[in-house]
Amino acid sequence: MIWVSDFYSFVESLLAMHAMPDEPGRTFAGRNVVVTGAGEGAGRATARAFGESGARVALLGEGRAGLEEVAGEVRRAGGEALVVPVDMAEPWRAEEAADRVEGRLGPVVVWVNAAFASGRAPFLAAAPEEFERVTRVTYLGCVNGTRAALRRMLPRDTGAVVQLGPAPGEADGPLGAASRGASHAIDGFTASVRVELRRRRSRVAVTVVRLPAVTAPAFPWDLFRLPYRPHAARPAPSA
Repeated sequence: MIWVSDFYSFVESLLAMHAMPDEPGRTFAGRNVVVTGAGEGAGRATARAFGESGARVALLGEGRAGLEEVAGEVRRAGGEALVVPVDMAEPWRAEEAADRVEGRLGPVVVWVNAAFASGRAPFLAAAPEEFERVTRVTYLGCVNGTRAALRRMLPRDTGAVVQLGPAPGEADGPLGAASRGASHAIDGFTASVRVELRRRRSRVAVTVVRLPAVTAPAFPWDLFRLPYRPHAARPAPSA
């Protein structure tokens, strides 16, 4: 998938510009990377791509079986993998996971927040607890991951935090109030944190990478209150 290659090339450039100006041309080989939501979808593809670059990848997410499967893919691709089952919606669990990763691998240089819960339902058709779960996993999972990463990166004054997820959309449509709201919240949260880092002249980088619509295995188990199963838009025909 071309976007994956472009993604970690982007992160490499981000590190070169902001976090590691004294190490030009360095690859991800041997460096420690965290990917949350690594069991499926974009998180899984991102973890595999970092494995191809020779990174040591900590795989965070719910469901050990799925994470172990991804760990095998990372190792076959040429990287190292550490499986850390965790619910990123709980801040103390995120901190414990970060401690475990750095205790086993050493300092983390890239932290990718890719945990995402989605759904398609009219606003009033979604139960409050369902709406809350999407918000906790997508938004608070990102907040908790960012907090855990920055608490460790800022004293070292190096590293990059990347929020990875679907685009909230410039012209927001219906049936996605929970996930779209969480995506917008992530954008605002990250923009605010970025200004704080700039004011303290930190070399730690924080950014958002938004993906286009893709057909991902998340669709079967997310929240739906529709008479049909949605799918990603087909590519527009070339001229």
